[in-house]
Amino acid sequence: MNSKIIIAIDAMGGENAPSKNIEGVALFLKKNKNKDDFFFNLFGDEMSIKSELDKHNIQNNFYKIFPSSTVVSDEETPLTAIKNSKDSSMWNSINSQIVSNSNITLSAGNTGVLFVVSRMLLKTIESVSKPALAGLWPNEKNMNVVLDLGANVECDDKNLIDFSEMGAALYKALFPEDTPKVALLNIGSEEIKGTETLKKSYSKLKEISKYGDFEFNGFIEGSKITHGDSNVIVTDGFTGNIALKTAEGTAKFITDSLKKSLTSTFLAKISVLFSFFALKRFKETLDPRKFNGAIFLGLKGPVVKSHGSTDSIGFYYSIDLCYRIIKGDLMNKIKSNLSHINNESD
Repeated sequence: MNSKIIIAIDAMGGENAPSKNIEGVALFLKKNKNKDDFFFNLFGDEMSIKSELDKHNIQNNFYKIFPSSTVVSDEETPLTAIKNSKDSSMWNSINSQIVSNSNITLSAGNTGVLFVVSRMLLKTIESVSKPALAGLWPNEKNMNVVLDLGANVECDDKNLIDFSEMGAALYKALFPEDTPKVALLNIGSEEIKGTETLKKSYSKLKEISKYGDFEFNGFIEGSKITHGDSNVIVTDGFTGNIALKTAEGTAKFITDSLKKSLTSTFLAKISVLFSFFALKRFKETLDPRKFNGAIFLGLKGPVVKSHGSTDSIGFYYSIDLCYRIIKGDLMNKIKSNLSHINNESD
């Protein structure tokens, strides 16, 4: 590993780039006290990036700018991006893990293009047939890692077992003091429920858990994801994406409805004064910017996808996630966990 954590940033990806991207960097510099152990490789239009860096008085010992001639648009398909965007800020930020010693890549650009280009350039880990998209999801005790969130519509039992080991490695990298507790998302918690794929995965994970990579908690229903008894939730990409979008929509519905109720009458507005701090804590708990950043797992290098529409605060949290991933030695943890699957198949 490099003496410094080098984070490659696609500075032109997402809405309001590079303004919000560089402001996110400035926030990270302000909040992180260990200023000797990280560095930024910034990819995009040099003049625009330099202007934003100067605006926030960011010293040049924290970054290096790599000029890139093009930007991947939100409308672009993976096929056209591969053909036409080999000098884009996204492409170059991913490729920098190969040619410029970057440890991790962060982009708020086109998700489909990011996934395809990342897989093409970085390649998958030898024993992994399908990379997964993992995200953070709050629970009552701390945080969940949930995967797959949409990279793979169909998965077999081997894929789900790979996801379990990689998800457990990610959880341990981010929360080293806690124990990964894996559960398979299912229509019920009983061992006899679910598809044959889930039942096979259940049996194999029960056996593999003997290596100590995680505790296996069996099946979990969607209504119990936020309880926190399990913290690595594994499913196929079709189910995971629906669950994620449903949760996001429900959270928005609750906050919007609460806001509407609290401003509907004069007495309701007065009551806000007496519950200001409680409401503030409630808002902070459900602030989606804190969980901004999905991680591609199963590639030979880590890539994080930020929401394209997030602001500088959300982008800061994605940068912090990148920092914690490398600080937690994610890649070696994944390799170690996956070796136990290979032991079982020998």
